[in-house]
Amino acid sequence: CSAINACETSNGGCSAKAECRRTTPGSRACVCNAGYTGDGIVCIEINPCLENNGGCDRNAECTQTGPNQAVCNCLKGYSGDGKRCTYISLCSQNNGGCSEFAICNDTELTERTCTCKPNYIGDGFKCRGNIFQELLRNSNTSRFYFQLEAFSIKDIAGPGPFTLFVPRTDILNTDPRVKDWIAKGVMAQVLRHHMVGCANLLYNDLKTITNITSLHGDLIHVSYSQNSVVLNNKAEIILSDVVGTNGVIHVINQILVP
Repeated sequence: CSAINACETSNGGCSAKAECRRTTPGSRACVCNAGYTGDGIVCIEINPCLENNGGCDRNAECTQTGPNQAVCNCLKGYSGDGKRCTYISLCSQNNGGCSEFAICNDTELTERTCTCKPNYIGDGFKCRGNIFQELLRNSNTSRFYFQLEAFSIKDIAGPGPFTLFVPRTDILNTDPRVKDWIAKGVMAQVLRHHMVGCANLLYNDLKTITNITSLHGDLIHVSYSQNSVVLNNKAEIILSDVVGTNGVIHVINQILVP
């Protein structure tokens, strides 16, 4: 007589995911394979993600890849290997995309707010200070700023409001009359003739005005024709409505002469 091998046929009645082990003649034991759990007759694939998030960080997603196997991936807004995930502050890089003159605040995952700092105005992504500061920040108007500094003209650093008509930098650099005015000591008057006090005149406001008085005391004639605002029948506004906390800047293509 020979011993009956209970595992010889149909895996001994064990699950296909189990090992049939002979014990005594005619008997066997069913043991689930690695990665499976059950009584051997029925074996179920172990999902490690169901317990303790599969060992992943609480801010990670556990994804089953096979029997008792899983990968961990940090959730959006976090970085790391999945076992450990660290919150990514949007504000920590490049001020969160906010203006350099704004305060960036993380509000929730993948969200942040941008708020202009005190003494600046704007939407947080673009913030402007007073018009004296804004002159220096724009290459079209920076030469005018340095001229004001050279002649100690600080009027527009006050509360305002002011309206400035600023000759573009290349005009101030190339107009031969500038050197003559400096030599004759009248450059300060010329510069003040480009400033209007007690008024925040936007481009649309200028369309309806015929005359305004500069800080120098002379009139500036304003006309609107062919979709352009022209000053003293010569200087055209080529860049308008640069709004600061204490006024507005318009860039013109010629120097206004008192």
